[in-house]
Amino acid sequence: MEIVYRTISKSIEKALPYYSVIVVTGSRQVGKTTLCKYLFPQYPYVNLEDVPTREHVADDIKKFINGVNEGIIIDEIHHLPELFSYIQVAVDENRDKKFILTGSSNFSLLQNITQSLAGRVALFTLPPFSMEEIAGQIEPMTTNAILFKGFYPAGYSLQTPPEMLYVNYYNTYIERDVHQLINIKNLSLFQKFIRLCAGRVGSECNQSALSGEVGVSSPTINEWLSILEASYIIFKLPPYYENLGKRLVKSPKYYFYDTGLLCFLLGIETPEQLETHPLRGGIFENMVVAEFVKKRLNEGKHPNCYFYRDSSGVEIDLLQVFGNEIDMYEIKSSQTFTAKFFDNINKVSKLLGERVKRSAVIYDGVDMSQTDIKGIFNYKRRFW
Repeated sequence: MEIVYRTISKSIEKALPYYSVIVVTGSRQVGKTTLCKYLFPQYPYVNLEDVPTREHVADDIKKFINGVNEGIIIDEIHHLPELFSYIQVAVDENRDKKFILTGSSNFSLLQNITQSLAGRVALFTLPPFSMEEIAGQIEPMTTNAILFKGFYPAGYSLQTPPEMLYVNYYNTYIERDVHQLINIKNLSLFQKFIRLCAGRVGSECNQSALSGEVGVSSPTINEWLSILEASYIIFKLPPYYENLGKRLVKSPKYYFYDTGLLCFLLGIETPEQLETHPLRGGIFENMVVAEFVKKRLNEGKHPNCYFYRDSSGVEIDLLQVFGNEIDMYEIKSSQTFTAKFFDNINKVSKLLGERVKRSAVIYDGVDMSQTDIKGIFNYKRRFW
């Protein structure tokens, strides 16, 4: 398979004339190095994951920085945080010099960027492949096959089978990163925690309930959720909240960046098992919500995504807020469309009024009145 063009490339190229430092973050094995080498083939490449290389650079950081001419790619820079101060001095002296940095640890990266590179850096988060990126480059697949395969590059470029990819990804990257970020005395408790998170995908996060089931304190649950966010394993979907004369929920939902990893954590071993799995609807919803988040990240923007739920149980799966305008989406894993899918949209639209500019139902079926949209899922649109 040829290199897949990453749509975030346009956002990075647009920022380059204005910033001397470009930082690309994202989970491990998501394609950060490939992307940077593709965009900046003229720059030398240094990988600080490699211990001898890291030690060589650390021996004389000033000499290393002074040796940079036009620019350089530095991979996994969070392993050597001392570099940030030297880069600050270098770009202040010569704004034409470019530093392309990558990292998998959001905690240490953001801390050092805030301290040393504020105002000098453009920060991007590279997610796994989006449907837009892989459309046309893969054979037609069923929805269950897509959910199971996930969107990590190795599943496409190397054709690594999902049942092999995610067990090794979990063992070699997630657990290692957790050990690096926090000292967990009982790893089995964290393993139980992350699987419980998978089992609650698309549901409001009740940290007290998680605390009781895992057997750790609520502050520990908060810390572990932050670790999964910082490692780009999960992302938070906050509730939409404003004074609408309704009691709205205030607890967030959590989704996984990748459904292949989610399926692994749920013990799903084949696409066929998804057909009757009780969480199949939640996994499908996860895929759709993640696509909206990926689109924003690839545009170099913060996700503007929320969900709506009030005390009476009226819920909208996804809201996108653009200033004073709102788009609403209901997500259904059903293969058959019914008009009832719009019931909650109609109710909430009456509350939000003219602010709602677009609403749609995204479902896992074939609408015979429309052409198939990339063979993955279809839209039923209504405009207000």
